[in-house]
Amino acid sequence: MLLLLLVTILSTSLVEAQQEPPLIPLPADFSLNVGNFLLDREVAIRFPNELASEAAYFRQELFRKTGIPVITRSGTDSRIELGLDPELTDAYRLSITPGLIQVIGADPDQVHHGLVSLIQLAESYMSDKQVAVIPSWQIEDRAGYGWRGLMLDESRYFFGVEKVKQILDYMSYYKLNRLHWHLTDSPGWRIEIKKYPKLALVGGIGDHHDPNKPSAFYTQEEIKEIVRYAAERKITVIPEIDMPGHATAANRAYPEFSGGGSAAYPEFTFHPGKEATYAYLTEVLQEVNTLFPSAMIHLGGDEVSFGNEKWASDPDVKRLMQQEGLKDLKAVEDYFIQRMADSVIHMGSKVLAWDEMADATLSKYESIIFWWRHDRPEQLELALKNGYATVVCPRIPYYFDFVQEDFHQFGRKWAGVTAPLQAAYEFSLDDLPISSDFDKDLILGLQANLWTETVHNSQRIDFLLFPRIAALAEAAWTPAGAKKYADFMLRLDGHLPRYERDGIYFYHPRQPEYHPEPVYRP
Repeated sequence: MLLLLLVTILSTSLVEAQQEPPLIPLPADFSLNVGNFLLDREVAIRFPNELASEAAYFRQELFRKTGIPVITRSGTDSRIELGLDPELTDAYRLSITPGLIQVIGADPDQVHHGLVSLIQLAESYMSDKQVAVIPSWQIEDRAGYGWRGLMLDESRYFFGVEKVKQILDYMSYYKLNRLHWHLTDSPGWRIEIKKYPKLALVGGIGDHHDPNKPSAFYTQEEIKEIVRYAAERKITVIPEIDMPGHATAANRAYPEFSGGGSAAYPEFTFHPGKEATYAYLTEVLQEVNTLFPSAMIHLGGDEVSFGNEKWASDPDVKRLMQQEGLKDLKAVEDYFIQRMADSVIHMGSKVLAWDEMADATLSKYESIIFWWRHDRPEQLELALKNGYATVVCPRIPYYFDFVQEDFHQFGRKWAGVTAPLQAAYEFSLDDLPISSDFDKDLILGLQANLWTETVHNSQRIDFLLFPRIAALAEAAWTPAGAKKYADFMLRLDGHLPRYERDGIYFYHPRQPEYHPEPVYRP
């Protein structure tokens, strides 16, 4: 811990010498003026009523991280002021002078981002207990992309409410704003559905490493609490209910809706040839939709071919193919997603799907495609040429289950390729091997996906996620021309003790031995 503190002091002085604020992500525009603001227990905050929740969050988090208790005051002698200015257009302004701090945003979300920057500055410039001496930074900042996401796979390893909240805290800290919550897959079903209780009670049994692990799932009240907690941090939560493949857990609970599987992936699919399947899943999605104000549901649609071989000989599927003119099993898969997409759209929500659905003729106005196969850039190009809004989340470098270093023993590689911190940081959409003949506004942003085949405990979650979450955040926020990995590392050095303080078992990129890799041993 002493070594980490020394590194922090050194990195802060280096960052100051470069006149770069010790913030992650690095702001779009900044300058440094003369003088410092003394942030101590005498400082008061003033704000309009419409920013009361943002002010409350700031006071709570500042106290938790620094011990400084900011008071509220309605008079003119406050020294932190919050305000709204719609002309800033998706931006915030943080102005620090020796006598006053102003945080002005286009809307409450942008004010929140400005306050998060102020919290990071206070942590960086703590000179004594409950006192921060903050230089006069002038910052005007906006995100490079509107979608700055993280996906958590809880089917293969169940995190629990408190762990998800800790991750949400750091998502907010790094200005990430979309939690894609992968709640169902073959190993386990993790969300309570009241009309079909066995989905959670039976489908929730087991995980990737232990098929007999006691049932684990989120009640609907817990879902509501996590959604509320995320909203307070300006994060939208999007559920994924995977279909028609990756349905093994659901089919354990209600086998009458199974479409079979393969030897390697038994009972892998929902049955596309039974009308009852669509009614059943529509009722499931109706319950899900009421729990998530995001008005978005991810339907998966990936890797169906792993376990749909029984479709070819099923009489109901064959009848469906003849009736609907479906020429092959991929057409059946697309038909299934189209039917379920219609149900979701009818509920007033958008449909999200993996890049296998880029040619499934979904409504381009009501759908978002997630490009994940980095070795299949043609799928990204297809989605964009078909007019789909698209989130970019390629396996390399944004599958965080992939190992970070060659010497890591337990984890995934792609043909020997790892997903190190630097690759996550330096990724740029400008480097994608696709044509430029599309509307660039169709690319909504970036997302990293934390699949959990290699996760067996909370330490492993931390080791895979931190500090790559910080690199993702800067890649999605900061202008590409302003990014420099060496400078990012200097700023990151100051964040490592904060992970330590919060009990996070992070991977140390400068000292790999600091936290040995958590390895699963049955």
